[in-house]
Amino acid sequence: MRVNHKIYCLIVLGALVALLASSCSTTKKLGPNDVLYTGVKRLKYHEDSVKVDDAVKTDIFTAINVKPNNPLYSPYYRTPFPIGLLLYNYIDEDATGFKGWLYKHFAAKPVLIKRVNPQARVDMINTILRNNGYFTSSASYKLHPSKNPKKAKISYYVDVNPPYTIGNVEYIGGGEPLLELVDSLARENRYLKTGNRYCLDSLNAVRVDITNAVRNRGYYFFRPEYIQYLADSIQEKGIIHIKLIESADIPNNANRRYLTNNITATVVNDDGVGEPDTIISRNCTLIKYEPVHIKDNVIPSCIRARKGRQFRVNSIDRTQAALSRLGIFSTVDIQVVPLDSITPDGDGLLDLLINCQLDKPWEVTFEMHGTSKSNSFIGPGLQVGATHKNAFGAGEKFSVDLYGDYEWKTGGGYKGADFDSYEFGIEGKLDFPRLLAPKFLYPSRRYTNWTRFSLSANLMNRPDFFKMAQVGAAVTWEWHTNRYSSHVLSPFKLTYNRLISSTDNFEKVLTDTIVKENNDTVIYRNTALEESFKNQFIPKIEYSYTYDRDLTPRDHITLTANFSEAGNIASGIWALCGADSTKGLFGTPFSQFVKAQAQVVWTRKLGEGELATRVFLGAAHAYGNSSEVPYREQFYVGGSNSVRAFGVRTIGPGGYSPENRNRYTYYNQTGTFKFEANAEYRFPILGYFKGAVFLDAGNVWLLQDDPARPDGLLKMKNFFDQLALGTGVGLRFDMSMLVVRADLGIAIHAPYKSEKRGYYNIEDFKKDGWAFHLAIGYPF
Repeated sequence: MRVNHKIYCLIVLGALVALLASSCSTTKKLGPNDVLYTGVKRLKYHEDSVKVDDAVKTDIFTAINVKPNNPLYSPYYRTPFPIGLLLYNYIDEDATGFKGWLYKHFAAKPVLIKRVNPQARVDMINTILRNNGYFTSSASYKLHPSKNPKKAKISYYVDVNPPYTIGNVEYIGGGEPLLELVDSLARENRYLKTGNRYCLDSLNAVRVDITNAVRNRGYYFFRPEYIQYLADSIQEKGIIHIKLIESADIPNNANRRYLTNNITATVVNDDGVGEPDTIISRNCTLIKYEPVHIKDNVIPSCIRARKGRQFRVNSIDRTQAALSRLGIFSTVDIQVVPLDSITPDGDGLLDLLINCQLDKPWEVTFEMHGTSKSNSFIGPGLQVGATHKNAFGAGEKFSVDLYGDYEWKTGGGYKGADFDSYEFGIEGKLDFPRLLAPKFLYPSRRYTNWTRFSLSANLMNRPDFFKMAQVGAAVTWEWHTNRYSSHVLSPFKLTYNRLISSTDNFEKVLTDTIVKENNDTVIYRNTALEESFKNQFIPKIEYSYTYDRDLTPRDHITLTANFSEAGNIASGIWALCGADSTKGLFGTPFSQFVKAQAQVVWTRKLGEGELATRVFLGAAHAYGNSSEVPYREQFYVGGSNSVRAFGVRTIGPGGYSPENRNRYTYYNQTGTFKFEANAEYRFPILGYFKGAVFLDAGNVWLLQDDPARPDGLLKMKNFFDQLALGTGVGLRFDMSMLVVRADLGIAIHAPYKSEKRGYYNIEDFKKDGWAFHLAIGYPF
């Protein structure tokens, strides 16, 4: 009855808000000649045999995309509840107290037609058309008043005619080295070709591209404005002939090629004082103001310029980036100083002055947080860390982190559900800003690559079930091959899991597995769960790959793939030693399995909102020395970042449903194969508040049959019917740095058999038909 009462209250509150919004005026404070802008009704192109380029359409849409009040999908649609406008109209701007706070933080002034200025938008469209070669095309607009004459929408119309194209291209010519270089770069440019659509932005981009290439070949003082165009549109209708010319006022230094002369790097301590000590290295003259904790080769190894070579602008950028990525300097300043002297070949000389100041070496962090989980666990957490950012004088980072979490269960519908749990641990890491690895990995020198050595220990206590300890050690390499692709490889990762103690309740989970077979009740011992919790070593090799890129200004994709194997090398060593039985270390067996998973996240901006989608696929298989994959390596679904209509580990594997569902059964609901797909549309509501609607589907299955979990085996004929499906709505408080998320999921289809026929098979909506999740950050 409590849930029904809450739902009833929400319905009544929603009805009251709707009634208030429909009965209150949003034009109350408008002046006699003011008209409220309610968005764009349409943007229509009159295209007969000519299609406007998509990039031009994007620019035109940007010109008319003025947000109305309370936009949902700007500029076309608005949310039905203009809360900001209502507060503006019915609260005085000089109000104090709570009303004044509401007005200050949430009131929104009306967006007026005169402020939008549709004629100015039309002029902007006409300018865009001309700049993109559509010289004979034009735009217009029309107002559409609503029933309330104080409100109106705007329609924009674009009459499209064929665009002008590039005809002949004539280059500068001349015997000077600079002009010959400019001409050769212009001839190589893909845009300056006969038949391409005339576009002013593209012509300007050509000048910038040529200038960047010229400056990277020694002409440091060259600028884009030194290249000009003459355009002739009179000779042929619809054709523009282009001639490149040099500016008449190019200074002498822009015509001269420069070489890199002396490179001097200065480094001081964080207090800025010390005695200078000069060191001559291969790449620069290094001046260290002692005492300063930095090795002599650190700064020279980051310098990309070389004395006597052509001066390249990108060498400055790459040097700045390499020094900054070390993370040990508070400031890095690079200056270019021209000299009066000229080489016998007529080249100028430029000195480079690099000034670096070390940051304070130690950084201490103290973090407190609160946890609220979908399985009704809540509690505080604490993390304390200390990091030395320059441990050995070459950017090495040594860090130690202590963390702890304390949680208690607040109900959940089961008797005796009040019990506490805790987890605490320590982790030490030593990071080197270089790849101490074989050369075949081929990292890019444009990025800082890392080698990490780590040690960790963790103690987890679940008083009603077990107490478990984990100790681990790892060596990890992290590197980039380009700006989009990053790699992480752990050639050595050893973990030791030990079940310190267990309770009668945990033993009940292992033994009280009831399955009905031919109307008979059979009790199985859950050997799969027992095996996955046993004491064991996990000698592991793990590799992950990430591809992260903006495909278009509106589309972004992130691909992550992970593969790991455990025990194969150790098993091979044991086999060479003649072992033919269970293999182990110090009398404890080690696990042997393979695991692979991949995830694709694609987001697309839609007006003011964003559509985010995700597909996840994973599989794990134990063999050889193990009969089950370790419990922490298995997959599960449900919860705040998964299928949100269900709680954590309340569905699966496959069509399995515990005969006697209780607060212990979720330990059985994991699997070795997982598929999940999610879609979520996120949109702004008011200020920091954003909304979302979502659709989730997924489940886990078993790759090996388990009689204690019938219908859990992966079978393609049952795959789609065993996909759990849910929808829902969410509210986000998004401050960029912090996102607090609340999601209400509504179940549509459960993967297990139900007494209720049809695709919607939720028997008890109050108990199984919905789930509420409170979380930090976006789900994907």
